[in-house]
Amino acid sequence: MGKFKYGYMRRLHWCQIVLFVALASSFSFGQSTVDKSYNYLDFKNKGLYYGIALAVNNSSFTVNHSRNFILNDSISINQPISKPGLTFQGIFNLKLGHYFDFRVLAGFSISERSLSYYKPGEDLPYRNDNIEFVYADIPILIRYKSAPFKDKRAFVVAGMKYSYDVNGFARRQDGQKDVTVVPHDFSLEVGAGMQFFFPFFILSPEIKMSQGIGNILSYNNELNESRVIDKLLTRTFTISFHFEG
Repeated sequence: MGKFKYGYMRRLHWCQIVLFVALASSFSFGQSTVDKSYNYLDFKNKGLYYGIALAVNNSSFTVNHSRNFILNDSISINQPISKPGLTFQGIFNLKLGHYFDFRVLAGFSISERSLSYYKPGEDLPYRNDNIEFVYADIPILIRYKSAPFKDKRAFVVAGMKYSYDVNGFARRQDGQKDVTVVPHDFSLEVGAGMQFFFPFFILSPEIKMSQGIGNILSYNNELNESRVIDKLLTRTFTISFHFEG
């Protein structure tokens, strides 16, 4: 349990550092001018453009335990395990002045999240619940961009995402007695990245953290592994590459 908490805090600490550096860079770039930004000038007056995003994600649960977790004597640790996945999205971008964008990224993400259960005094889990998700995602975001410098600019982005798990029906048909989840999910998103202006397109590497704000647990009173959970929230870390023009 201690190792898990330490690893989780370390990953969160590094995410905060990366986002802080990107934010600081955006304000630093903001003091620059458009001198030598030749490719940028081709996109400067373009108010609306489209693109695609390809990404890898790392997903896990955030678990809030119920009172039954303290009272039960059969489960000592309920540990979420992060798993890798893939994301593909189409991009709609509307400029709001020189420094802000309104963005909608609609697409699909494939991910897997796991819960491992341990009995008191045992080092190996006696049960693993692996849940595969195929989400239809619609993030709605606002992006702030710095002033360009040498065909580059930094940005930060934040907003909300709605996700619907199209794989949920298939899991219910399997009839497995695992912890189950509802198909709908809402998340808050925050991220940062860079824009690189090329003659015919804009390349934007981006890192983003998504934290679920709705409880997706489908409570099952007949399953002890479900009774020890009060809330089950999603968390996703994404590294994406956006191609726009």
